[in-house]
Amino acid sequence: MVPDDLKLLETIGVESAVPAGHVLIERGQHGTGLYVILDGTVVVEAPEGTRELGPGALIGERALLSEEGKRTARVQATSDVRVLAVERVAFERLCAENEGFADRIGLND
Repeated sequence: MVPDDLKLLETIGVESAVPAGHVLIERGQHGTGLYVILDGTVVVEAPEGTRELGPGALIGERALLSEEGKRTARVQATSDVRVLAVERVAFERLCAENEGFADRIGLND
């Protein structure tokens, strides 16, 4: 993610600290927003496999792209993590006001 796009998300998001071991997202739950990892690492357990993500990664975005809005993966902090939480309504407004934003951050691949 390029710095200018992160700055846009920072204008609508809320930064928070998450301790190691905390589950940020549970598969099957309703997705109310997404997270940007600012510091630390998480493990993502999805149907297509398990992977570790770190700073700059988006998590929880798939629920925003689906009609059902359900989480498709389980995400757990593997270290202390600092995240930017972005609510669905604010994210949708940001995308509407900034043409091409969703494409630039990889949501329409």
